[in-house]
Amino acid sequence: MTGDAPRMTAPTQAVLRVLLQAPAQQRYGLELCELAGLPGGTVYPILARLERLGWVESRWEDPSAHERAGRPRRRYYRITPDGAERARDAVARAYRSRRLAVPAWLPGHGGAS
Repeated sequence: MTGDAPRMTAPTQAVLRVLLQAPAQQRYGLELCELAGLPGGTVYPILARLERLGWVESRWEDPSAHERAGRPRRRYYRITPDGAERARDAVARAYRSRRLAVPAWLPGHGGAS
């Protein structure tokens, strides 16, 4: 399944943790960077990989919204339902392979080891 899942690095897990906190919520890139505590040069390539895998979908905001706010246009990201399920499983497997307790933020997986 190597082609079906990204490497579960700490940065990838941090991005997934943010996305899984509220799977239906769309978050813009800079917001994801801040919440994950990672720089854009780390987060955006992760998001691109997750989007290629179908785990994440993105959309550009309506141009009138950023023009009214006087700021650059935002790209919003959201984890897909299938992506959320696959992400939870992949993170849980990564923790188990290192014989670590699965983090409590993984619904359905937390507390298991």
